[in-house]
Amino acid sequence: REYLTAMTGATFHAAEADQPRPPLLIAALGPRMLEVARELADGSHPYLVTPQQTADVRAALGPDKLVAVEMGAVLTSDRETALRRAHAHLDIYTGLPNYRNNWLRGGFDDTDLVRGGSDRLAEALIAWGDEAAILNRVHEHLAAGADHVCVQVLMESPFDIPTEPWRELAPALVGA
Repeated sequence: REYLTAMTGATFHAAEADQPRPPLLIAALGPRMLEVARELADGSHPYLVTPQQTADVRAALGPDKLVAVEMGAVLTSDRETALRRAHAHLDIYTGLPNYRNNWLRGGFDDTDLVRGGSDRLAEALIAWGDEAAILNRVHEHLAAGADHVCVQVLMESPFDIPTEPWRELAPALVGA
């Protein structure tokens, strides 16, 4: 609260003198942080959430706050590849209490929270398939109340730059 109060009062220096202060979003998942986001921020940037959890964030923040969701995606028709990448991506997060607690609130249980996540958790959080399948999941988040969906393309290594998948997905996602 102290930090957000200070940020709100800070002077913003833009390249153009007439530029407004950019929106102040916080990574809020749990009820208390969502309360802080509603009271002191312009919105929330939920990470690793299902469309239902996006709807819960929207309900907690109300209609006037921004909800900018992150959604992992694997552009492949091969379920094994998609799950391998999803589990690798989720490995660190399944060990973090804030994500574990959020997934438990979202209807998952301890069997889903093994390191790397269960297949059920992985498929609920990470979209995979062709461009249409990934776009469909984006639309699910938008229908649930997201204002923006940031698509994080997952590759074999987190150090791989997903240039080709970006090129393939961009036409489908523009204007989503």
